[in-house]
Amino acid sequence: MNQLVAREVSFEYPGPQRALDGVSLELARGELVSLVGPNGSGKSTLLRCLAGLAQPLSGSVELDGTSLGQWNARERALRVAVVPQFLPSLHDVTVEDFVLGGRYARIDRWAGPNAVDREALDKALVACDALECVGRAMSELSGGQRQRVVVARAVAQEAPVLLVDEPTTSLDPDHQVTVFELLARLACDGRIVLVVTHELNLAAQFSASMAVLSRGKLVARGSVDQMMRPEVLVPVYGERLHFGKLDDGRPFVVPRSTLLRKRG
Repeated sequence: MNQLVAREVSFEYPGPQRALDGVSLELARGELVSLVGPNGSGKSTLLRCLAGLAQPLSGSVELDGTSLGQWNARERALRVAVVPQFLPSLHDVTVEDFVLGGRYARIDRWAGPNAVDREALDKALVACDALECVGRAMSELSGGQRQRVVVARAVAQEAPVLLVDEPTTSLDPDHQVTVFELLARLACDGRIVLVVTHELNLAAQFSASMAVLSRGKLVARGSVDQMMRPEVLVPVYGERLHFGKLDDGRPFVVPRSTLLRKRG
């Protein structure tokens, strides 16, 4: 799989404003692309359209020239893996069963998981630093552990396209870096990888390029250096941002308060 393409995609929920309005986006194998933008800008909706989980009002989504609508859910699962932002309550589902569930399109329905499936399980848990969770129920995990296991499920799916919705939620800084390192490695291995994130600095550190959504429109797409600029981000996020560069030249941005504290 070489290219996932959205062409003039629009989507509506009930309300006065379209969730997506004519969004076009091309994703190529071998690069990690971060999709950023404020809350309500349409990031998760675009991810769902790219995954074939939501049908656009207009426009199309194609994988190597084939519309996602040509495949059923099982066929799509062989090609596209999704890490959702929210999961239903999993109660007493074990970590191993949950991760193996990502391979439902590959596992023999009658024979169950085989040695290949078990190997994929082990590799995914190692890659996501989640071996400590083996033998436990999903309900027993901390927020950070749970998130790592959710990513491991998508990795075990072994799909050429990986779409990830805010994977660093509830993770401490060290594990946030671990997840982005993993996503960057998966992209370097030849996958198409898109991550929806609010973490602009992690996106800047690990992404090959960034795409910026605002009010349902794609307002910018380009390299990290091109996107991490005031003229791109201030119209989207507002003026309370401070821009700078690290010693190695990489850009960063931090929020700043307009309130001045009085010192006694």
